[in-house]
Amino acid sequence: MSEVQRKKYSDQEKNRIFDQEFMPHIDSMYNFAFRLTFDEDDAKDLVQDTYLKAYRFINSFEQGTNAKAWLFRILKNSFINDYRKKSKQPAKVDYQEVETYYNSDDVDYSSTTDLRADMVKDMLGDEISNALNSLAVDFRTVIILCDLEGFTYEEMAKILDIPIGTVRSRLHRARNLLKEKLRSYAQTMGYNTDEEE
Repeated sequence: MSEVQRKKYSDQEKNRIFDQEFMPHIDSMYNFAFRLTFDEDDAKDLVQDTYLKAYRFINSFEQGTNAKAWLFRILKNSFINDYRKKSKQPAKVDYQEVETYYNSDDVDYSSTTDLRADMVKDMLGDEISNALNSLAVDFRTVIILCDLEGFTYEEMAKILDIPIGTVRSRLHRARNLLKEKLRSYAQTMGYNTDEEE
């Protein structure tokens, strides 16, 4: 068995690696996290958790390798672990808090949010984002990593911990699904969407 060589970095080296190699990718990390979670707060929490883990396990990072791919893998694993945890928990609502609010004198019933309208509000307008967001997480992830973040197939295979052939087939299927979802939008924009023979 080959074991990952762990280098013992000094505190000064850790801080330099963190600042110079990890922090420049924070915007990409947030974008990826938001596309996975669809929630600003959850995305921020996921990025924060990723950077905490990156610093904590910095000795397993090899300088000169792709820091962005290393961070994306941590983020993806954190998302999957959180998703599994949350999917096993029932939804929780603090009814006492809701009752207290609606029984108070401060409540303005005319300003109560219609959750259906609030949910649809963000779905209107950006057809491409909506189509991408409607894909299953496995397909959405490969599109984001390849087409938005520019990772190679090899890097994606490492990030997702799947064989390169699976990356290629998943990306092909994801692009076809996205193409189908955007077909009517493309037609309304004047593009010819007839399949070439």
